[in-house]
Amino acid sequence: MIDLNTATADELDSVSALKGHGFEIVRYREERGRFTSLRQLDEVPGLSGKTDGIADHVMIADG
Repeated sequence: MIDLNTATADELDSVSALKGHGFEIVRYREERGRFTSLRQLDEVPGLSGKTDGIADHVMIADG
């Protein structure tokens, strides 16, 4: 499992549903702060509606 709040762009790109979007996810996190919900991935440019089943691969750790 990859933590959305600590993963690098390369680590995020290793998840097939996120491939090619790692940089945008990291930029979103840096601009808006930590992810608190997996649904926030839909707000990342290019990912809206493309994150079904993502909970099997990524998580949001407490803290």
